[in-house]
Amino acid sequence: MHFEIVGPIEDIETFATGRDIRELQRLRRVYGRARWRKRKGVANVCLPSGSIVKAELHWYEAAGIGRKEFNIKRYFGRQV
Repeated sequence: MHFEIVGPIEDIETFATGRDIRELQRLRRVYGRARWRKRKGVANVCLPSGSIVKAELHWYEAAGIGRKEFNIKRYFGRQV
């Protein structure tokens, strides 16, 4: 992760679960068996340049394992 999440993640949605996740086999191999979900939400992130921007984030999440592999899908608005 080349950014830091600043503040809470808002508008969280689940858009894939279980076999609908293309990376399910890899997630099970790396982190273990669990009920994996692919989720998205909006948060402010601090980029390596030091600027803070609002962005849509995607990540994998499972109960007992937590949130893994955050990535930025797109940026909203202008830099703060």
